[in-house]
This record gives sequence, structure tokens and C-alpha cells, in this order.
Amino acid sequence: MRQIPGLLAYYWVDAGDGVMVSTTVFENEEGAEESIKKAAAFVRDNLASLLPNPPQVMSGQVVASA
Repeated sequence: MRQIPGLLAYYWVDAGDGVMVSTTVFENEEGAEESIKKAAAFVRDNLASLLPNPPQVMSGQVVASA
């Protein structure tokens, strides 16, 4: 992720009960799209056998920050 232009932030959260959430923030949609492709390839190649359910990908615009 660090090599993708426009990366602003990456967070990995243990939400409990086996649920993990990652949030990645980019300056533009192009960076976000590239990160989705890279993450999908990483999960497929390294983590698929460990995950009981396929990852869900969502995207949207930041509407507030502090």
C-alpha cells in the first residue's frame, strides 16, 4: 500500500467476534482502486484459506474528519 501514490492513511481494526475491518484513505479514486486490486490479490494468494467468508469491499467519499 505504501507504494501507491496518494495514500493518506491505513487502519486495521479488530472489531471482535472474528470480524476485522480495514480502512484505507487516498487522495483520489485512482489510488483507492489500485489498493483494492492489490489487496484482493494479497488476500487471494495469502489469506483465502484462513477466511471463512469473502471480504466485502465498500468505498465512498470522506464527508467529515477531525
